[in-house]
Parts: sequence; C-alpha cells; structure tokens
Amino acid sequence: MVRRQPPVDLLGEDGPMKRAALVTALALVASAGCTGKDPGSEPTPTRSTAPAAVATATPAAPAPRPATRLCYDLSYTQALESTTTIAPLPCKKPHTSRTFFVGTVDAVVDGHLLAVDSNQVQDAIAATCPRQLAGYLGGSREDRRLSMLRAIWFSPSIEQSDEGQNWFRCDVIALAGDERLAPLDGDPKGVLDESSRAARFAMCGTADPESPRFERITCSATHSWKAIATVDAEGRDFPGADALRVDGKAACEDPARAVAPDPLTVTWSYEPPTLEQWRAGQHYGICWVPEG
Repeated sequence: MVRRQPPVDLLGEDGPMKRAALVTALALVASAGCTGKDPGSEPTPTRSTAPAAVATATPAAPAPRPATRLCYDLSYTQALESTTTIAPLPCKKPHTSRTFFVGTVDAVVDGHLLAVDSNQVQDAIAATCPRQLAGYLGGSREDRRLSMLRAIWFSPSIEQSDEGQNWFRCDVIALAGDERLAPLDGDPKGVLDESSRAARFAMCGTADPESPRFERITCSATHSWKAIATVDAEGRDFPGADALRVDGKAACEDPARAVAPDPLTVTWSYEPPTLEQWRAGQHYGICWVPEG
C-alpha cells in the first residue's frame, strides 16, 4: 500500500510536501466524471453435442464518488493510509476528519495510463490537497503554519481504479499531539479567519522545544509554551540544525519581545526543522515563548 505523504506530524506548506517532475502533466479537476473499462472481446463459441447454459455476470456499477462535507472518525494510523474503507458518519457525532474537497485525477501522461498508486499520481494529489486546504481554512500562510490543522488525502484502491473510479478525496484533521488526532467540532471552514475559533487549533507545547519533554499540542490542551512566529530558511539544501538554530534564535528575538509582558525580560526558544521535516517541505523554523 502506498503512503502518499510523510507522517502528518511533519509540518508542510500550502504546496506539496513532495512533487515529481511529471506532476504538471497530470490534470486535477474538481468536476465529476469517471472512466469506464473497454469491454473485452467475446469468447469464441465451441461446438458441443449438448446445449449448455452460460451464466453471464452483470458487472457492478462503480461506487459513487465521495462527497464533501462528510465526516469520519479516523485514528492517526488510518489517516496515514492511501486508501480507506471507513464509512462516513453524521458530523454531529464525534469525528476526527472532514472532507473539504473531492477532485478527479486524469492519470494519462503522454498517452500512457498511469496506475492510481504511481508516484506521479500520488504526488499530483499531494500537490493539490494542501493548496485547497489553504483556501478552505482561510487565514494567512503564517496562521496556517502556526495551527495544528493538516490536510490528508485518499484515492481509490487498485481494484476500484480498475472499475473506473478516478476520484481523490481531501480531508482536514487536527493533530492533538504525537500520533494523536483531535476531535473536530463544527465546520472548520474559514476557522483561521476568526481569532476566537482559530485559538483552539493554535500550536502550543508541553515544554521548551529544546527539552526532551517537549510535545507539540493544541493550545486548547494544558500547555506551557506557545508558537508565535516562523522564520524562513534560505537555500535548497539542508544546512544542518546547528546552523539553522544560530540564525533562527536571533530572528525570534523581535517577535518574542513584541508579545512579552516585560520587553526588558524576554524568554524565547527556536525550533529548527529536522532533516526529515526539511525533506517533507518545511523550510522554516518556529519561534516559541513561555505561556501559562
């Protein structure tokens, strides 16, 4: 089974976490539609001395495309899968995932039909869902970086694709902590445009990011540190955590001083991206200050 993205606790951007060169040749559209299989050739009849009855199975119609605004109660592990069989439930019931976008994958590249689990198809989906999430949640890029809301996505299984299903589904989840999802109450559409609603999904920590006791959590949980700003790193190659820490810690001083109760006594910390996070698309570090 293909894993279509790095673990969701890796912070990404509004764009893809990883994108292959052929992604630009794949057309991703939001309109409905599906492709059918070409019928096979009729078998050549054989002569028999006695008539024989032949039962012909009627092929099942492809399952309907997923709909938006449906909710699911997914575990963290289930959120990492490339396909899913979890049934939707009413959004008024406890849930951890909500579909915000459904699109169609045209996997024909240079006249060749790619498999739904190919890197090119999966990278195309990975390029689309985070971008669609940006418009769905609202807010600025900084607001999205400093929230615990993430996009996940699913596509048909090989068998479903062979039946003609060519959809992909984008869901929004909220991370509660390490390998844990938070419940979603209400529709998160536009949540980052309203500070009162966004506060619940803001990024906080259990300790100083440099402490081994640190865990990234939502600010609605008991916490002692809060993420307040991000610092972009330069270059394409990973410069190393130590080099990033030197530049990042200096860059965090001004935003930390701006929110400090006493600007003459300021405490702050800087969390650089790890190599794994860098490869996933996170080319920025995070400024933290004590809170609570």
